[in-house]
Amino acid sequence: MEEFNIIKFLKSAVSAKASDEHLQVGYAPFIRKNGFILRTNLPVLTKEILDKAVLEIAPPSLRDTILTKCDVDFMYEIHGVSRFRVNYNRQMDNPGLVIRNIPYNIPALKELQLPDMLESVINHPNGIILITGPTGSGKSTTIASLVNHINLNTAKHIITIEDPIEYVFGSKKSIISQRQVGIDTASFSDGIKYALRQDPDVIFIGEIRDKETMAAALKASETGHLVLTTLHTNDAVQTINRIVNMFEEANRPIIRKQLAEVLRATVAQKLIYSDTNKKRFPACEIMVVTSTIKDYINKDNLDEIYNLLKDNNVDDMISLNSSLAELVSYKLISEEEALENSNDPPELEKLFRGVYQGTKAYYE
Repeated sequence: MEEFNIIKFLKSAVSAKASDEHLQVGYAPFIRKNGFILRTNLPVLTKEILDKAVLEIAPPSLRDTILTKCDVDFMYEIHGVSRFRVNYNRQMDNPGLVIRNIPYNIPALKELQLPDMLESVINHPNGIILITGPTGSGKSTTIASLVNHINLNTAKHIITIEDPIEYVFGSKKSIISQRQVGIDTASFSDGIKYALRQDPDVIFIGEIRDKETMAAALKASETGHLVLTTLHTNDAVQTINRIVNMFEEANRPIIRKQLAEVLRATVAQKLIYSDTNKKRFPACEIMVVTSTIKDYINKDNLDEIYNLLKDNNVDDMISLNSSLAELVSYKLISEEEALENSNDPPELEKLFRGVYQGTKAYYE
């Protein structure tokens, strides 16, 4: 029986267009493709096999200590194939690996079939733009595409603060400085604080994980910078609540006011699998912050935002249901697949019956 080779396995997973790989003791390797977990027909992995695989791909600085740690994130690269974000973890005292494939190519917004209006959203000179969604919804790829759009079309200084660095950008019209937490800067909040002294125009924060990072991001956007970042939330209202609730109750009115002033847009996305087309398509909810939405945020009247989003073609806003209906109208997904992913199926059924008037098509 051929010995398991982690490099060969990763190459074959990339060829198979997998997005992730899962390696656990006692099981054959799994891959994720089009959102589905699939078991491979490779031999069952042992602790010894996984220990060897980890040491083969871990950076030199970790090789002496990684097998004694519980959770470690790092990047690995097979030149000419792909970059990989690796999470080393332990399960019942056995090693495990979860690997995300990060392709070299950074797709354009049109390639991702995202709304054209996102190009105008990122033209703001300052403020915060939030890309949200569950794990595996394509947030990293979308935000990389947005950063690269700025890079290709405007002359700015872009600083990225990531843990770890995923997509690698080459400076084009813009200058790009990429900093990794734990190597180039101590923390996300420190990275943002010191970025303000490095003449940035745009700051990309890999993820908002705590109130210190959120507070630093708010300050950066208040001082004339455009901040792009991600959150694990499902829609605009959840996103606002999540940010406000990071802080102590006494500070929430101030944070709400601060957020109302600096938030420019939220983009919540899902990837919807089409059984007919055998691929996934993005459905987006896009909230552009207008004076009306600022007022709703300030007054903590967030339910009204849902009502505003339902009025398609208002200030270029797009509800999740209108995005799903658009996908159905272009026969990219079925009505059943749309309803399964809707946050309000009865309303979506109304759209299917003809109430929906349509937004500007972007699936072309």
